[in-house]
Amino acid sequence: MFEVLVFVYENYWCGDECPEPRQLERKLNAAGFDAEEIHMAIDWLNGLNQIAQNTHWLADAMDTVQLSAPTRLKAGDSLRVYSEAEQTQLGSEGQGFVMFLESAGVLPSTLREVVIERAMAVSAPISLDDLKIIVLMVYWRFGEEPDALILDELSGAELGRLAH
Repeated sequence: MFEVLVFVYENYWCGDECPEPRQLERKLNAAGFDAEEIHMAIDWLNGLNQIAQNTHWLADAMDTVQLSAPTRLKAGDSLRVYSEAEQTQLGSEGQGFVMFLESAGVLPSTLREVVIERAMAVSAPISLDDLKIIVLMVYWRFGEEPDALILDELSGAELGRLAH
């Protein structure tokens, strides 16, 4: 499935430009991907699209709410506690990587939650390389371009130097 996601990332500038699932399935079949891998990737992308739509709606709603100064949270005021299932799925390396991205200021809490949810949508525990692909896909779908150093970290030699 992750090879299919990398192909989608490399061939479509952003998530909004990705074709509809049926057309994407035809293109992926033509590119030679396995039908089961295609279906898993399309299901995963559909979940990402649904979350992105809900997240944009929530962000728009929050823009209209005026929070008083005492209730407003800064990035360093919260702590993410991982459930046992999340710990198993991400592993210590994955959790550390998410914390690294947060501490570097390049993964806001909203996108962190999307990354974790999409990692949990994968049927088996994921490797660090798979998690990096998930992070790239989340940035991609939300139209965010990570800075050059973070992009280099996400698309390291293990991922074949993804070009975007």
